[in-house]
Amino acid sequence: MTLRGPAELADALPYLLGFHPTDSAVLVALHGKSGRFGGRVRVGLPASPQEWPDIADELADCLITGSERRGSRPDGIVVFLCQDPSRDGSAHEVMERLRPLAQRLRTACGNLDVPVLEALCISDGRYWSYCCPDTRCCPPEGNVLALPGTSVMAAAATYAGIQVRGSLREMEERFAPWCTAAAEDQERALDAAAAEMFPRILTDGDRRGVADETLDLAGRLMRRIAGAPAPARGADARPADGGGAGAGTLLLGNNAADELDDGLIAHDEAAAVILGLQDRTTRDWAAEWMEGAEAQLALRLWRALARRCVGPYRGHAAALLTLAGWVSWSTGDDPHARIAFGLALRADPEYRFAYLLHQACNQGLDPEELRICLREERAARLAGRGTDKGASAPVAECGARRKSARPSGRGTAGVRPSASAAGRPAPTGPPSTGPNHKETRTRVRRRAGERTKGEE
Repeated sequence: MTLRGPAELADALPYLLGFHPTDSAVLVALHGKSGRFGGRVRVGLPASPQEWPDIADELADCLITGSERRGSRPDGIVVFLCQDPSRDGSAHEVMERLRPLAQRLRTACGNLDVPVLEALCISDGRYWSYCCPDTRCCPPEGNVLALPGTSVMAAAATYAGIQVRGSLREMEERFAPWCTAAAEDQERALDAAAAEMFPRILTDGDRRGVADETLDLAGRLMRRIAGAPAPARGADARPADGGGAGAGTLLLGNNAADELDDGLIAHDEAAAVILGLQDRTTRDWAAEWMEGAEAQLALRLWRALARRCVGPYRGHAAALLTLAGWVSWSTGDDPHARIAFGLALRADPEYRFAYLLHQACNQGLDPEELRICLREERAARLAGRGTDKGASAPVAECGARRKSARPSGRGTAGVRPSASAAGRPAPTGPPSTGPNHKETRTRVRRRAGERTKGEE
């Protein structure tokens, strides 16, 4: 569909990303005379204006060169700067403070010969255009965003089955470490588990035994989650702004399912699985819970365990967040996948597993290619070709052999279940090295630059 004017562009943003961005700079590519949406990138707004020139240059380069790699250079770009005011500030002050960043982004795109056709600031339910000088349509006080579910874009998104999952902040909070009194008990449990587990691995050489125990316990926790009564329908969601929003504007509220999962897992159980999954190969075996009903149970478990990575163990969340991102990507939920991968890199910027899977997701590759690799490695192991735990070929090597990666980002979830009937994964090779892509470690790409497949 063709959008006309700043109002419809501002309303379209959450549908383009799958969530409401907060504290974000977003660039969206436009193609052709009709302004067809193409690639998009998102990055958290840097706190220091001194970082803005570098961020602007990197965002522009990331979007334009990425679009060229996928077939066509953008004909134009739309810029969105999204940030709500502080408690003592106003939306107008936010707009004025971000104006130099908007100008820098326009300059960065222009230097690459792609014009910015519109630059918008969205703050506290209002939007401003940095490009339109006409105060009749773009007054100094800004314009009020359309009511959720009432716009043309909302109707089209509902018809197409597109859902806005909530705000970026709300989605990230589902992975955030505990900040309650229970965090102290969890930290003590992690200390005790580390004191018991690491000597077994380092001194006794019992790495395989620890891995088996970790996966057995993770399987039991998944079955416990599966057997628990579901929270009341609608208890974990609320309409946007408390109003009667349609299916396309669902926001996350206090998530009853997360609270249920938290109550099902004891501190010592969480500590044992968290620490056990710090071993690369154990983590890679756990990645086989990637399809069908198992995938959703695994996602709930990884999310719950990420919340238990408290205190000095916050960096340990990288493994859990990456597994959550992999499950989300494998089951077709790209927005959640990108958020989880980005949080994993925030927890550990050098976490290679998260970095490469994030790159593959952003580049629109089909996760089925990785699922095929996992299945093949599992089948080879079960057939007796490589009984040693670390003997399987890395998934990167498998991916390199498969040079026909399909740019879809969608596989077929639920096909060929990946775990045994006993509820634990069959052994397989690690997916930790991901697709064979050139590693351009720019700050934007590491800070969760986002792009999805072009849309009409």
